[in-house]
Amino acid sequence: MTTLMTYAGPVDAAALVTRTGGVPLTPAGFSWPRCATCAGAMQFLAQLLLDDLVLAVFMCQNDPGMCDDWDPASGGNRALLFPRGGLAAAPVPDRGATLLSEVCGIAYATVDEADYDKARDQWCATHDRDVLEVLGRFGGAPSWLQGDETPPCPSCARPMAFAAQLEEGHDHRTAMNFGGGGCGYAFTCAPCLAAAFLWQC
Repeated sequence: MTTLMTYAGPVDAAALVTRTGGVPLTPAGFSWPRCATCAGAMQFLAQLLLDDLVLAVFMCQNDPGMCDDWDPASGGNRALLFPRGGLAAAPVPDRGATLLSEVCGIAYATVDEADYDKARDQWCATHDRDVLEVLGRFGGAPSWLQGDETPPCPSCARPMAFAAQLEEGHDHRTAMNFGGGGCGYAFTCAPCLAAAFLWQC
């Protein structure tokens, strides 16, 4: 079985739903992540609801290709895990490439096929939808493009749990930048309240 994340149309920029784009919902005292290379404010990519937690994913897009935004530990991206209660829309920095130009709601579709690519093709054929409307995979196992890069938790050093795989988006004009046709991979360690993100193409 594969749980696909599919394009569900526009949603409010501060909705407490799984979505790409918009504004992150964060706890009090939140500081917007900045790139370790260029020091610019990162771009908010996605918010994923995980039971009683919220996963927020950021990546530097101030000078695409110049900062190590693909690596989980080089400071060019950031994934944060928050308890769901008491969150509010974060103040957005007034400088930098901080927000995507579209907010896309995400729906879930379960397909009786373990292989991600086959599940995506099957869903598209069954529902007469374009392949770009599959925005990724929720849970299960990652479909790596270049080989397994599961990161260790920075706190406990155990391999992190796979949370979701993200495609760039349903429209190239508003899509995330994973090198052109790449995929992003989000991981968590719930006991340590830690998360990580990387992408491959």
